[in-house]
Amino acid sequence: MTEHNPGRRTFLVRALIGTGAVAGAELVPNAGAQNNAAQKEANTQAHSSADRHGAFFNHDDAATVTAFTERLMPGAPGKPGAHDAGVLNYIDLALSGAYADLQDFYRRGLAQLDAYCRKSYSEPFVRLDSARQDQVITALEQGEAAGFTWPTAQEFFNTIRTHTMEGMFADPIYGGNKDFAGWRLVGFPGAQPIFTRTDLESKQAFSRAPIAGL
Repeated sequence: MTEHNPGRRTFLVRALIGTGAVAGAELVPNAGAQNNAAQKEANTQAHSSADRHGAFFNHDDAATVTAFTERLMPGAPGKPGAHDAGVLNYIDLALSGAYADLQDFYRRGLAQLDAYCRKSYSEPFVRLDSARQDQVITALEQGEAAGFTWPTAQEFFNTIRTHTMEGMFADPIYGGNKDFAGWRLVGFPGAQPIFTRTDLESKQAFSRAPIAGL
């Protein structure tokens, strides 16, 4: 995936379907240890807006992650993107919980990204136009962005891409996939209590609203 255009939406979606990851419950490490329903509900409600953050990210880092993930999974008319699905909220919550061991990884990665953009374009990532943001992302993906030590440019890109996919398609109880945006995008039904004979025999797309797992 070297060209950052609307085609990457198809790439990400097909990758998820091909690996069976769209169900999402297995995407979060130690998910079994986090199945306290009351805690999940409280976390989801506290960070219900696609624009909310604060569990880990400061304002500047949140803006950078929002812009970066939206270029990875851009919105289109009638099709939600990373911002619509609350991917920032998902990553923010994960870094304050299951992914707490990646906090320094993100801090260093974002600092190196900012330094690279300022050196290359005299502006931070969030102030670049979409074309230059895509150029930066491509440089990271291909390991051509200078100044990255730890994490490396490719490690940073691959991690954010993975977390973007998780935030788009994991169960909404983890703070992403807002309003089932990702599941609706791929036609995933979620945790339906039962499928009727008509459902099983139908060749049409499943039409009932997705249901979150508990």
